[in-house]
Amino acid sequence: MHSQIKIGVIGPEWLYEKMNESLKMFPNFQPIFRLSNNLYDAPSFTKELAPQVDVLLYSGWPPYHLSKKEILPYKPAYYIPLKGSGLYRALYALKQSGPKISGLSIDILPAAEVRRALNELNEEFQISFYEGTFSLERIKDIVLFHKDAFASGAANCAITGIKVVADELTGLNIPNQWALPTAEDIIVTLERALLSTEKRRNRESQIVFGLIQIDGYHELVNQMASEHLIQRQNLRLNRIILDYIEQLEGHLTTLSGNEYMFITTRGAFERITQGYKWIPIIEEAKKQLKLKLSMGVGFGMSANEAGTHARIALMQAKDFGGESCFIVKEDRSVFGPVELAAPFSYPLYITDDILLKKAEEAGMSAIYQHKLVALIKRKQDSQFTAHELAATLGITARSAHRIILKWLDAQIITIIGMEKMSTRGRPRQVYQLVEKTSLKA
Repeated sequence: MHSQIKIGVIGPEWLYEKMNESLKMFPNFQPIFRLSNNLYDAPSFTKELAPQVDVLLYSGWPPYHLSKKEILPYKPAYYIPLKGSGLYRALYALKQSGPKISGLSIDILPAAEVRRALNELNEEFQISFYEGTFSLERIKDIVLFHKDAFASGAANCAITGIKVVADELTGLNIPNQWALPTAEDIIVTLERALLSTEKRRNRESQIVFGLIQIDGYHELVNQMASEHLIQRQNLRLNRIILDYIEQLEGHLTTLSGNEYMFITTRGAFERITQGYKWIPIIEEAKKQLKLKLSMGVGFGMSANEAGTHARIALMQAKDFGGESCFIVKEDRSVFGPVELAAPFSYPLYITDDILLKKAEEAGMSAIYQHKLVALIKRKQDSQFTAHELAATLGITARSAHRIILKWLDAQIITIIGMEKMSTRGRPRQVYQLVEKTSLKA
């Protein structure tokens, strides 16, 4: 039996009956309704429901648009779109209750859907479309659009996707219909919501392996005066690591004196690290024990794959200089350092012929070149001097100049000018990555 998926349903009161009818086809969903005919209640409903549910569903674009700031990161959220079927029903209602239609003013319904529906119905009356986008501030503009179309004779009826607008038009005695989604539209949206949550649940249950290693462990041991001090240091480190793995809801195993392995799930790891942004254990070990830790985390569809990726990730952390955490994902892409303000990403393997050729021309491996470019791109502007390149890569100025000459020959970078010096000294050339040939970082 599938576990229940909590779905927060936000919209006007008409949605309750239709949604309950459609939900009979989706026994995995446990709905929590927050209904109001006041559009402006949607953001507060979202703020209340977002922490409680697995997925959010809105009656349409307007409440979804108003609530976007309150939707938590990584929380799936969907709105029921207005399709041609909703327009058919609105047109039928207008024909039944209103005057003969000579022209229509329409606001937030997709123009392509409207034209397709009218062609299928062989209707040829004039259509005026509202050209702006929906926002709270534009409700009055949308009402004015319909009012002007009616006053000018361009339209004698209106179809709107916004209840507030429909109420205003009714008050102005302008024949109108509020277009509502059909049961088919609701079912299609529920299918999308179900697929997204099941995929996410599958991903969250994915196995994650982690390896933690003490940098320079043997040198530290040799500096300690006695075995007793070594054991005490190890016990204190064990407690710090164990406390952290408990937060991750994981299982910890000691592999050797300087290496630990843990197993957890991707969902727990993503929650505790706040989306790969926070690994406090490295800083804690440094502050409390003056120890430097390197950490490698591997994602995978199997335990073997995740464990292999964790070992590769640990090697990447070591290559970076240690005292950092890197992640190797199931697609074998590398992400890190995790706590760095601007982490970078690069693949473990490169098969693109153009990138391989550029790397060959530069006289270095494609992976190494990709890592160098990724490091530079963390600056966001892709512009640098030889001095900045040396500082970024942790190499000498002479080595940086060698790389620059190779990249110039391979047309990976170009000279864009000279740096203005605020103090005495020779002006430095400024380089920039050539966008069409640079590696994606």
